Formats: sequence, C-alpha cells, structure tokens
Amino acid sequence: MKVSEIRVKLVSDRTEKLQAFCTITLDDDFVVRDIKIIEGPRGPFVAMPSRKLSDRCPRCHSKNHLRAKFCNECAFKLPVHRSGFDQRGRARLHTDIAHPVNPACRQYIEQAILAAFHGELEKSKAPGYVAPNLDDFDDYVGDDEAQPFGNTAAS
Repeated sequence: MKVSEIRVKLVSDRTEKLQAFCTITLDDDFVVRDIKIIEGPRGPFVAMPSRKLSDRCPRCHSKNHLRAKFCNECAFKLPVHRSGFDQRGRARLHTDIAHPVNPACRQYIEQAILAAFHGELEKSKAPGYVAPNLDDFDDYVGDDEAQPFGNTAAS
C-alpha cells in the first residue's frame, strides 16, 4: 500500500486542540476523509475518522448518543452508565470508521500525515496562502456507461 496523496486543511483557530483535517488517498484508488490532527500533550497526533456510539431507548427504541441523559424522541430518563470502557477505564463513546490494522501501517500513515501537516504549516506562513479545499465529495463523476448502485443487470 502506498499513500499517493495527502491534503491538509488547517483549522483557523490555532488555540484549539484540533489543528487540522486531512484527506488521504491510498494507491490512487481509495480515499479516507475526516482524519483529524489533534494537539496532544506530546505534540500533534493523528485521529482516524470516527462516529459517536449510540444505543436504543428502552421505552420507545429510538437511537440516542451514549452521553444523552434523556431520550431525544420520548424524553424518557436514560440510565447513566450505558457505554463500555476502554483500556484506560474511560467511557467508550466513539468508534473508528477506518483505521490501520497493524502498528507498522499506523506508523507509516501517521508519519506521512504529520509530514504533510508540518509542510502545510510552513506553506501557511507565506503571503497569499490559500487553504486547500477538502469539500470535494463530488470529484469523481464516472463515465457515461457506469451503472447505478444495485443495478447488476447486463447491458
């Protein structure tokens, strides 16, 4: 696997822990968006894209974030400790959407992302700097003969 492109968008408020968002392309074929670069106690680190965990209300069965005290649908008071805990004993409130499966891959990706982050920090000091746009979810249009998802019939 090769990281073929990294795009970094710095956060405008540099006093916050969140320093930047980043998008990486792997092998010119696969894109991972919403990677965060966060300032930690030992310097910046890479946080893979994640989503909030939720559970269902025991009364109406609608979904609620694990930190919710009351159901969003029926206002039922939810139990306080509904989440599992991580190795450090902290409540597990998020789960990764995409992440490396071994330490060598994680190190390779993190080093590439942090190098691109530091490069973007240097570029941002230049006069006339324009931040890259990461809101390009529609880059790939495809060709005219592409079939819509779910349509597996032969032409």
